Amino acid sequence: MPPKYDNAILTGACGGLGQALAAELIAGGARVALVGLDIGVLHKLAAAAPERCAIYTPDVTDAGAMQAIAGDWMQRHGTPDLVIANAGVAGGFDPAEAGDLAVLRRMLEINLLGVATTFQPFIAPMQAAGRGSLVGIASIAGWRGMPGNAAYCASKGGLIRYLESLRAELRGSGLHVCTVSPGYIRTQLTAGNTFSMPGLMEADEAARLLLARAARGREHVVLPRRIGWLSRTLSLLPAAWHDRLLNGQPRKPRVGQPGSTAIPGLQKKE
Repeated sequence: MPPKYDNAILTGACGGLGQALAAELIAGGARVALVGLDIGVLHKLAAAAPERCAIYTPDVTDAGAMQAIAGDWMQRHGTPDLVIANAGVAGGFDPAEAGDLAVLRRMLEINLLGVATTFQPFIAPMQAAGRGSLVGIASIAGWRGMPGNAAYCASKGGLIRYLESLRAELRGSGLHVCTVSPGYIRTQLTAGNTFSMPGLMEADEAARLLLARAARGREHVVLPRRIGWLSRTLSLLPAAWHDRLLNGQPRKPRVGQPGSTAIPGLQKKE
């Protein structure tokens, strides 16, 4: 059995994967800082162990707010041994539409900058403790650009490189940096997809595998593994063939289209 985490910070706790991760951590006896925007969902999660949970509702891109959360949590519960930067948004993107530039900007802020602002306040205390895991939720979509999905691919591709750099920076410090690249997980973010989603996983299964593999010290986790094999196989195709194949698939809904999900803090100007 892998070691269990005792003290965890979790952003994006209101989403499908976030709720599953929260439930798994709480059931395992961890103290958990639940960070998200839906106060009702957070209260339901915390009700399972109110003495071990705290609720925070910041914008994860606000460095000052995240530093305040870190200070409050560590004053009450000490230095965490696990920080999961799970907050993220998704949506289609049309590079010819001026209004979609705001979508790109906000997606980069949440999916990339939000991870950095989540980790930053905990790095020095965790280094001083000489232990702990920093887990960033990237995506298979960050491995290669896809038509109609440029904003999301760019944000997750940038995140993969950020985590790679952070891992190199912290190697030997006792801190473990884990990059998680999910394929398709049954959550609100994938509910509006009309294209094929091979290897679609349930959120609770993904949460269990993610935590178990991170606890074993895995630096890269792909969920499910077979979607990683499929992606690598497709990457062997000539680029023009690969692009033609993807161009034939339905596009992810853009903001405002049926099936799209809201992006917090987005101020889209047409």
